[in-house]
Amino acid sequence: MRTFDEILAIAADRKGGVEAVLADIPQPKDADTLAAIPDDRWLSAMARGVFSAGISWKVVEAKWPEIEEAFHGFDVGRVALMSEDWFDALLADRRIIRSAPKVRAIQENAVFVQRVSGESGSFGRRIGDWPDTDFAGLLMWLKAEGARLGGATGAYMLRAMGRDGYILSRDVTARLVAEGVIDKPPGSKRAWTAVQEAFSTWSAQSGRGLTEISRVLAQSTG
Repeated sequence: MRTFDEILAIAADRKGGVEAVLADIPQPKDADTLAAIPDDRWLSAMARGVFSAGISWKVVEAKWPEIEEAFHGFDVGRVALMSEDWFDALLADRRIIRSAPKVRAIQENAVFVQRVSGESGSFGRRIGDWPDTDFAGLLMWLKAEGARLGGATGAYMLRAMGRDGYILSRDVTARLVAEGVIDKPPGSKRAWTAVQEAFSTWSAQSGRGLTEISRVLAQSTG
């Protein structure tokens, strides 16, 4: 496996220099800032990811203000206790993307957010306190405990909310394969452990966060 500096050099050669590679990389929020984000915004971010799966994100973006309105600002308690009448009304509501499985997943995620918030003080507190050295565990937890938060959905949601982490896009995965970390997109705990160990090694070598490393890997291939 190459060192981080070697991979950065490959990316810089492809993109026209180190500054070009590192430009516009989002700055992650710290744990306390994440903890202060209201629970309804976490549910909103989950819903955006759930609705975007399998369709153009531009469609979801255009409808988003109306979706927020239809779900009453994603009030967690209200959505968690969604009645069958409200569920049926949403499936007839042209303001949203009318998918019964997706609407149900949003209701289930409200229950999830509510439970975790009760245990940790806020949903963001649990996310912020999760160690960077087990980001793979965080992704697997979202997939196991949440609804429709597997695949890239959970990772993109965390990135949008400002959590430091990696996204296994096609290009990032290609670099991990090229480095011998995995031989295909990870589907087992063993493969995810290998991914985490690689990112932790590159972080120790460079002093950089997971988001920055992920973006560098993405620009080193493709």
